[in-house]
Amino acid sequence: MHIIRFRDSSGQISYGEQVDEQKARLINGDILRTYEVTEKTTTIQKLLAPIVPPTILCIGLNYRAHAEETGAKLPEHPVLFIKAANALNNPGDPIVIPTVAPGEVDYECELAIVIGKPAKNVLRQNALNYVLGYTCANDVSARRWQKDGGGKQWCRGKSFDTFCPLGPGLVTTDEIPNPNNLKIQTILNGDIMQDSNTSDMIFNIPTLISFLSQSTTLLPGTVILTGTPPGVGFARTPPVFLQDGDQVTIEIEHIGRLSNPVMKEK
Repeated sequence: MHIIRFRDSSGQISYGEQVDEQKARLINGDILRTYEVTEKTTTIQKLLAPIVPPTILCIGLNYRAHAEETGAKLPEHPVLFIKAANALNNPGDPIVIPTVAPGEVDYECELAIVIGKPAKNVLRQNALNYVLGYTCANDVSARRWQKDGGGKQWCRGKSFDTFCPLGPGLVTTDEIPNPNNLKIQTILNGDIMQDSNTSDMIFNIPTLISFLSQSTTLLPGTVILTGTPPGVGFARTPPVFLQDGDQVTIEIEHIGRLSNPVMKEK
Protein backbone atom coordinates (compact mmCIF):
# COMPACT_ATOMS: atom_id res chain seq x y z
CA MET A 1 0.00 0.00 0.00
CA HIS A 2 1.11 3.56 -0.75
CA ILE A 3 0.22 5.63 2.33
CA ILE A 4 0.44 9.40 2.11
CA ARG A 5 0.09 12.18 4.65
CA PHE A 6 -1.54 15.24 3.14
CA ARG A 7 -3.54 18.41 3.61
CA ASP A 8 -6.95 18.57 1.94
CA SER A 9 -8.79 21.59 0.57
CA SER A 10 -10.27 22.37 4.00
CA GLY A 11 -6.85 22.43 5.65
CA GLN A 12 -7.34 19.09 7.40
CA ILE A 13 -4.24 16.91 7.70
CA SER A 14 -4.97 13.23 7.10
CA TYR A 15 -3.50 9.91 6.10
CA GLY A 16 -4.77 8.13 3.05
CA GLU A 17 -4.12 5.46 0.48
CA GLN A 18 -3.15 7.28 -2.68
CA VAL A 19 -5.47 6.72 -5.64
CA ASP A 20 -3.78 9.16 -8.04
CA GLU A 21 -2.05 12.53 -7.88
CA GLN A 22 -5.26 14.30 -6.88
CA LYS A 23 -7.21 11.76 -4.81
CA ALA A 24 -6.74 9.52 -1.76
CA ARG A 25 -8.90 7.11 0.22
CA LEU A 26 -9.03 8.31 3.81
CA ILE A 27 -7.47 6.19 6.54
CA ASN A 28 -9.15 5.98 9.93
CA GLY A 29 -7.09 5.27 13.02
CA ASP A 30 -3.37 5.48 13.72
CA ILE A 31 -0.99 4.05 11.13
CA LEU A 32 1.43 3.23 13.97
CA ARG A 33 -1.20 1.21 15.83
CA THR A 34 -4.49 0.16 14.24
CA TYR A 35 -6.00 1.65 11.11
CA GLU A 36 -8.35 0.93 8.25
CA VAL A 37 -8.67 2.28 4.75
CA THR A 38 -12.15 3.65 4.08
CA GLU A 39 -14.00 4.03 0.79
CA LYS A 40 -14.27 7.79 1.29
CA THR A 41 -12.06 9.74 -1.11
CA THR A 42 -10.84 13.28 -0.74
CA THR A 43 -8.75 15.74 -2.72
CA ILE A 44 -5.02 16.06 -2.06
CA GLN A 45 -4.13 19.74 -1.84
CA LYS A 46 -0.59 19.35 -0.49
CA LEU A 47 1.61 16.31 0.10
CA LEU A 48 3.40 16.30 3.46
CA ALA A 49 6.27 14.23 4.81
CA PRO A 50 4.70 10.79 5.34
CA ILE A 51 5.67 10.64 9.02
CA VAL A 52 6.64 13.07 11.78
CA PRO A 53 9.38 11.00 13.42
CA PRO A 54 10.33 11.08 17.10
CA THR A 55 13.93 10.43 16.01
CA ILE A 56 15.84 10.52 12.74
CA LEU A 57 18.71 8.04 12.89
CA CYS A 58 21.21 8.10 10.03
CA ILE A 59 23.90 5.75 8.81
CA GLY A 60 27.03 7.14 7.20
CA LEU A 61 29.36 5.41 4.74
CA ASN A 62 27.09 2.45 4.04
CA TYR A 63 27.65 1.87 0.29
CA ARG A 64 30.82 0.18 -0.87
CA ALA A 65 31.19 2.36 -3.97
CA HIS A 66 30.64 5.54 -1.93
CA ALA A 67 33.41 4.51 0.44
CA GLU A 68 35.67 3.98 -2.57
CA GLU A 69 34.93 7.41 -4.06
CA THR A 70 35.76 9.13 -0.77
CA GLY A 71 38.87 7.04 -0.12
CA ALA A 72 37.50 5.77 3.19
CA LYS A 73 38.02 2.33 4.68
CA LEU A 74 34.95 0.13 5.00
CA PRO A 75 33.58 0.51 8.54
CA GLU A 76 33.55 -2.45 10.90
CA HIS A 77 30.26 -1.31 12.43
CA PRO A 78 27.48 0.99 11.19
CA VAL A 79 28.40 4.66 11.53
CA LEU A 80 25.57 6.47 13.35
CA PHE A 81 24.64 10.13 13.47
CA ILE A 82 21.34 11.92 14.12
CA LYS A 83 19.46 14.62 12.25
CA ALA A 84 17.38 17.05 14.33
CA ALA A 85 13.59 17.07 14.05
CA ASN A 86 13.60 20.63 12.66
CA ALA A 87 15.30 19.31 9.50
CA LEU A 88 12.12 17.49 8.40
CA ASN A 89 10.88 18.73 5.03
CA ASN A 90 7.89 18.01 2.79
CA PRO A 91 7.83 16.92 -0.85
CA GLY A 92 7.84 19.99 -3.06
CA ASP A 93 8.98 22.40 -0.34
CA PRO A 94 12.29 24.24 -0.79
CA ILE A 95 15.61 23.02 0.49
CA VAL A 96 17.00 26.24 1.93
CA ILE A 97 20.72 27.01 1.61
CA PRO A 98 21.68 28.57 4.97
CA THR A 99 23.31 31.97 5.01
CA VAL A 100 26.08 30.42 7.15
CA ALA A 101 26.68 27.60 4.65
CA PRO A 102 26.82 29.02 1.11
CA GLY A 103 28.49 26.95 -1.60
CA GLU A 104 28.71 23.71 0.37
CA VAL A 105 25.23 22.14 0.45
CA ASP A 106 25.15 18.63 -1.02
CA TYR A 107 22.47 16.10 -1.98
CA GLU A 108 22.35 12.47 -0.80
CA CYS A 109 19.67 10.04 -1.98
CA GLU A 110 18.76 7.48 0.68
CA LEU A 111 16.28 4.73 1.38
CA ALA A 112 14.46 5.53 4.63
CA ILE A 113 12.99 2.91 6.96
CA VAL A 114 9.97 3.74 9.15
CA ILE A 115 9.72 1.63 12.31
CA GLY A 116 6.16 0.47 13.02
CA LYS A 117 6.31 -0.83 16.60
CA PRO A 118 8.67 -0.65 19.58
CA ALA A 119 11.88 -2.47 18.72
CA LYS A 120 14.55 -3.41 21.27
CA ASN A 121 17.26 -6.08 21.06
CA VAL A 122 15.86 -7.25 17.75
CA LEU A 123 17.37 -10.29 16.09
CA ARG A 124 18.42 -9.87 12.46
CA GLN A 125 16.12 -12.67 11.31
CA ASN A 126 13.12 -10.87 12.85
CA ALA A 127 14.09 -7.30 12.02
CA LEU A 128 11.81 -6.69 9.04
CA ASN A 129 8.79 -7.57 11.22
CA TYR A 130 9.30 -4.21 12.97
CA VAL A 131 9.19 -2.15 9.76
CA LEU A 132 6.01 -0.28 8.83
CA GLY A 133 7.32 0.75 5.42
CA TYR A 134 9.84 2.63 3.33
CA THR A 135 10.13 6.08 1.79
CA CYS A 136 12.63 8.28 -0.09
CA ALA A 137 14.93 10.62 1.79
CA ASN A 138 17.41 13.32 0.89
CA ASP A 139 20.13 13.57 3.54
CA VAL A 140 21.01 17.17 2.67
CA SER A 141 24.45 18.04 4.03
CA ALA A 142 26.47 21.20 4.54
CA ARG A 143 29.93 19.74 3.98
CA ARG A 144 32.16 22.31 5.73
CA TRP A 145 29.92 22.21 8.78
CA GLN A 146 29.87 18.42 8.63
CA LYS A 147 33.66 18.12 8.53
CA ASP A 148 34.98 21.12 10.45
CA GLY A 149 32.36 23.63 11.57
CA GLY A 150 30.49 21.33 13.95
CA GLY A 151 33.32 20.33 16.27
CA LYS A 152 34.11 17.19 14.23
CA GLN A 153 30.54 15.97 14.76
CA TRP A 154 28.34 15.42 11.70
CA CYS A 155 25.01 16.40 13.26
CA ARG A 156 25.37 20.18 12.87
CA GLY A 157 26.04 20.02 9.14
CA LYS A 158 23.13 17.62 8.67
CA SER A 159 20.50 19.40 10.78
CA PHE A 160 19.84 22.82 9.29
CA ASP A 161 16.19 23.61 8.63
CA THR A 162 14.74 21.73 5.58
CA PHE A 163 17.71 19.30 5.42
CA CYS A 164 15.62 16.10 5.62
CA PRO A 165 12.99 15.88 2.87
CA LEU A 166 10.91 12.68 3.10
CA GLY A 167 8.33 11.29 0.69
CA PRO A 168 6.40 11.21 -1.49
CA GLY A 169 4.66 8.47 0.51
CA LEU A 170 5.17 5.45 2.69
CA VAL A 171 5.20 2.08 0.90
CA THR A 172 4.30 -0.84 3.17
CA THR A 173 6.49 -3.91 3.46
CA ASP A 174 4.15 -6.20 1.54
CA GLU A 175 5.07 -4.28 -1.62
CA ILE A 176 8.82 -4.33 -0.90
CA PRO A 177 9.73 -7.80 0.41
CA ASN A 178 13.46 -7.17 -0.24
CA PRO A 179 14.54 -3.58 0.52
CA ASN A 180 18.12 -4.47 -0.42
CA ASN A 181 17.36 -4.78 -4.12
CA LEU A 182 16.02 -1.37 -5.15
CA LYS A 183 17.30 1.02 -7.83
CA ILE A 184 18.10 4.41 -6.28
CA GLN A 185 18.96 7.71 -8.00
CA THR A 186 19.49 11.43 -7.51
CA ILE A 187 18.50 13.64 -10.43
CA LEU A 188 19.69 17.25 -10.37
CA ASN A 189 18.15 19.60 -12.94
CA GLY A 190 17.42 16.62 -15.16
CA ASP A 191 20.90 15.07 -14.89
CA ILE A 192 21.43 11.76 -13.09
CA MET A 193 24.03 12.32 -10.38
CA GLN A 194 23.67 9.16 -8.30
CA ASP A 195 22.64 5.84 -9.85
CA SER A 196 22.95 2.70 -7.78
CA ASN A 197 21.12 -0.15 -6.07
CA THR A 198 20.51 -0.77 -2.37
CA SER A 199 22.21 -4.16 -2.83
CA ASP A 200 25.52 -2.25 -2.55
CA MET A 201 24.93 -1.50 1.15
CA ILE A 202 27.71 -2.63 3.46
CA PHE A 203 25.21 -3.29 6.27
CA ASN A 204 21.80 -4.43 5.04
CA ILE A 205 18.45 -3.37 6.48
CA PRO A 206 18.04 -6.23 9.01
CA THR A 207 21.59 -5.67 10.25
CA LEU A 208 20.98 -1.95 10.76
CA ILE A 209 17.76 -2.47 12.70
CA SER A 210 19.34 -5.12 14.91
CA PHE A 211 22.40 -2.95 15.57
CA LEU A 212 20.44 0.21 16.37
CA SER A 213 18.05 -1.62 18.69
CA GLN A 214 20.77 -3.07 20.93
CA SER A 215 19.76 -2.01 24.47
CA THR A 216 17.91 0.86 22.77
CA THR A 217 14.19 1.13 22.05
CA LEU A 218 13.38 2.28 18.53
CA LEU A 219 10.05 4.03 19.02
CA PRO A 220 7.19 3.69 16.52
CA GLY A 221 7.65 6.28 13.78
CA THR A 222 11.44 6.32 14.09
CA VAL A 223 13.03 7.01 10.71
CA ILE A 224 16.32 5.37 9.76
CA LEU A 225 18.27 6.79 6.82
CA THR A 226 20.38 3.97 5.44
CA GLY A 227 23.26 5.72 3.69
CA THR A 228 23.95 7.15 0.26
CA PRO A 229 25.51 5.64 -2.88
CA PRO A 230 28.35 7.15 -4.95
CA GLY A 231 27.98 10.32 -6.97
CA VAL A 232 27.63 12.91 -4.20
CA GLY A 233 28.56 16.46 -5.12
CA PHE A 234 31.63 16.98 -2.94
CA ALA A 235 33.36 13.89 -4.38
CA ARG A 236 33.06 15.10 -7.99
CA THR A 237 35.73 16.90 -10.02
CA PRO A 238 34.93 19.73 -9.92
CA PRO A 239 32.57 19.54 -6.92
CA VAL A 240 28.85 20.08 -7.54
CA PHE A 241 26.84 21.78 -4.79
CA LEU A 242 23.20 22.80 -4.68
CA GLN A 243 22.45 26.28 -6.00
CA ASP A 244 19.55 28.70 -5.77
CA GLY A 245 17.01 27.69 -8.43
CA ASP A 246 18.04 24.01 -8.66
CA GLN A 247 15.54 21.14 -8.65
CA VAL A 248 16.69 17.93 -6.95
CA THR A 249 14.81 14.63 -7.16
CA ILE A 250 15.34 11.39 -5.28
CA GLU A 251 13.87 8.35 -7.04
CA ILE A 252 13.67 4.84 -5.58
CA GLU A 253 12.21 1.83 -7.33
CA HIS A 254 8.68 0.89 -6.14
CA ILE A 255 8.49 4.01 -3.93
CA GLY A 256 8.42 7.02 -6.26
CA ARG A 257 10.00 10.43 -6.71
CA LEU A 258 10.76 12.99 -4.00
CA SER A 259 11.36 16.39 -5.60
CA ASN A 260 12.37 19.68 -3.98
CA PRO A 261 13.42 23.07 -5.35
CA VAL A 262 16.45 24.81 -3.86
CA MET A 263 16.55 28.41 -2.66
CA LYS A 264 18.78 30.70 -0.65
CA GLU A 265 17.78 31.62 2.87
CA LYS A 266 16.10 35.01 2.95
